[in-house]
Amino acid sequence: MKDVTTVWQEANAEQLSLTLAGIDSLEAMQNFLRDVMTEKEIIEIGARLEAARMLRRGTKYTDIVAKTKLSSRTVARISDWMKNGCGGYDVVLNQARSHHNHMLPERVG
Repeated sequence: MKDVTTVWQEANAEQLSLTLAGIDSLEAMQNFLRDVMTEKEIIEIGARLEAARMLRRGTKYTDIVAKTKLSSRTVARISDWMKNGCGGYDVVLNQARSHHNHMLPERVG
């Protein structure tokens, strides 16, 4: 694992990561994120996660930009973070894949 950035040495940043790690339900997470972030910020982070998924699948930048509405520069940064960052995208994408395989079937009717 790469060296973690010094941002986590800040007490407020550490408190944020501990808070997020302690949230144990989808509803609680959604409520917390909505209270601390704007709708635009939530959509932006969701788009970055989708871009990471698409990059992992080998999707072309132009297709990622078209689907996510992110700039090509942002997609390039995400690609760089996936290759040279702290491994956070890999952890989250692997976790999401694991959770997806255990989702309840869709309700009918």
